[in-house]
Amino acid sequence: MVGWSLFLALCVGAGSAAGMNKGQFSDFWIGEAGRAESIAADGGLTPPPVERVLITAQRGKLDTAAARDAARDVRQRMEELPAVVSAAPPKAAADGSAVMVAVTLRGDKETAKEDVDALLAQTEAVRRDHRDLRIEQTGNASISNGVNDQQGKDLQRTEAISLPVTFVILFVVFGAVLAAGIPVLLALFAFAGAVGLYGLASWITPDAGGAALSVIFMLGMAVGVDYSLFYLKRAREERERAGGTISHAAAVELAAATSGRAVVDSGLAVALALGGLYLMDDVIFSSIATGAILVTLVAVAGSLTVLPALLAKLGDRTDGRRGRRRAATGRPAGPEHSRVWSALLRPVMHRPLVTLLAGLTATAVLALPTLGMKLGTEGKDTFPDSVAAMAAYDRLTDAYPAEGIAHLVLVRSDAAHAGEAQAALRRLADRTRGDALFAQEAGAARPRISADGRAAILALPVPYGENAEAAARSLALLRDELIPATVGGVPGTESAVSGEIAYGTDYAAHQEQRLPWVILFVSLATLAIMYAAFRSVVMAVLSVLLNLAAVMVSWGVLTLVFQGTWAEGLLGFESTGFVGSRTPLLVFAILVGLSTDYQIFVVSRIEEAVRRGAPTREAVVDGITGSASVVTSAAVIMVSVFISFLFIDRIEMKQIAVGLTVAVLFDAIVLRALILPSAMALLGDRCWGRPRAAAPARAAHPAAEPPHPATAAGGLPGRG
Repeated sequence: MVGWSLFLALCVGAGSAAGMNKGQFSDFWIGEAGRAESIAADGGLTPPPVERVLITAQRGKLDTAAARDAARDVRQRMEELPAVVSAAPPKAAADGSAVMVAVTLRGDKETAKEDVDALLAQTEAVRRDHRDLRIEQTGNASISNGVNDQQGKDLQRTEAISLPVTFVILFVVFGAVLAAGIPVLLALFAFAGAVGLYGLASWITPDAGGAALSVIFMLGMAVGVDYSLFYLKRAREERERAGGTISHAAAVELAAATSGRAVVDSGLAVALALGGLYLMDDVIFSSIATGAILVTLVAVAGSLTVLPALLAKLGDRTDGRRGRRRAATGRPAGPEHSRVWSALLRPVMHRPLVTLLAGLTATAVLALPTLGMKLGTEGKDTFPDSVAAMAAYDRLTDAYPAEGIAHLVLVRSDAAHAGEAQAALRRLADRTRGDALFAQEAGAARPRISADGRAAILALPVPYGENAEAAARSLALLRDELIPATVGGVPGTESAVSGEIAYGTDYAAHQEQRLPWVILFVSLATLAIMYAAFRSVVMAVLSVLLNLAAVMVSWGVLTLVFQGTWAEGLLGFESTGFVGSRTPLLVFAILVGLSTDYQIFVVSRIEEAVRRGAPTREAVVDGITGSASVVTSAAVIMVSVFISFLFIDRIEMKQIAVGLTVAVLFDAIVLRALILPSAMALLGDRCWGRPRAAAPARAAHPAAEPPHPATAAGGLPGRG
């Protein structure tokens, strides 16, 4: 316990000392959009960060004179700030409903996030001086900070919900405060240690911000509590089965030989599944994979070290009154807890083929909507209006359509053709003028030239959200027709289009290209882990198929829920008509790991019965009923953790929460209760890919205690 405390202190201290290495702007470059950003960076043409202060009426018609007075106040205050390069003259909206002041900041997007608070303070000061007007600020920096701040508050609320709920569930399961508190405490320790190690690891795989810490907490609570639950339940079961004739230390050793080994196999499975995210070659997925793998491994380490030490040290204080009564009377807990599952499994084993077909039909029906899944990229049209800067952005683009997102056309030429390329850019701007797919104001679209004259950038505003169909059409028109007809005809010139629309399109294409490799890697890793655990190709293949079934069901439900509007009021979101492009892959990687976790635990119990000499059908019933209370408790806890993330006001997190919740429920109810037992019943001894092992010879008890009933009948449970 002292060693574990020192380990955690070292992790947290080292992480704090090293700090967090945030991903650079260049780390996010992908595809043609990334190539365009590279041209802009090399030529010094990267657009500077700009914040916009919008002045509108609180109600009714805008008082133009009062608005201009406020705008002059804004401009004067902003120009006094060291971070401000310039503040543009006030600009009135075409319909007279608003006045805007554009403020250009020094540095880049990252430095702007640090500087923007000073601007927000000045905007607030102007607001106090002009209370009859609505004065608000928006821009990439203020939106980014606002979204991150709100997510941090939402995460704190999530912790405040999930921790007590998890504790209550565990108290119901164990009937003892100490037994309920230990898993929660170890899960928090795993989270704290992983965050510290994540800070160190960020100097190898940079932190992409966003959802990384949320995923670490979510997964840390899930696996940390689950692994402790598996261990605690098995140790208590061994103690109760022996009627109190063995010590807690001996019961812990028996749990180590069974559940402890399953925890190791499960942890490796989760880590390998998450490792597939590195194949995406994407800083966002790499940072999430790093954090999630670290929290899983720290949870496994805690379950193998400090958890058994705590159980041995605390002794019967973790049993509670109910547990102590059982241990004293020798009445085993298993049959009492598995009575319902025994009743459920009876028709399954009696009609395995019918059950299997019914389970597969339910799977197909729920997975079918996946065929209609539409993917989109999280951005300004998905961020919640509860963020003040986001609400201001919506009002800004209503009054000034050209101030929204834009296509950024970059060209780079050799010295001989630079002038010709710049002329072609001007022709390109002329061809977009008057087109409904663009929002160009008269004379506004003019190329900006690099210092050496060889590179140029042209901004073409678009009056749509970045995931709108019209926005995609404007990009396709630009890339496929307008640029080839203008800039594309200039010799010695390369061109590329960037901007939020282009980035989202290229990001989705990159994911589509990499996704099959991730699925292949994760499936092969699962196959290898399951084969290593059970030495059976049949069980390994069955596990992979069950995992893919759960994933397809999860994706199908995601499509049904988030591409429609029927669940908006229920889950508190505004439908965007698509599923976030990162969500399916994150759900896949996390789910395969957790599903394999359940699979290993359940099948290991079935194999124990087989090794004791039971036929496969009887072993299936024995293993599933014997593990039912643990798996059900673990599933309830996981669901409670995932559901708590629905309270984060960010649609990407809501989608991940729904996808994982549905998958865990489907896994526990349909896959483990119907499809797995019916398939194993039909396969019989072929499940193991080898002749069924005879019951092992009697083995000595691991501790100097009277023989355990299980060992007296046939050796230590486990795999030899």
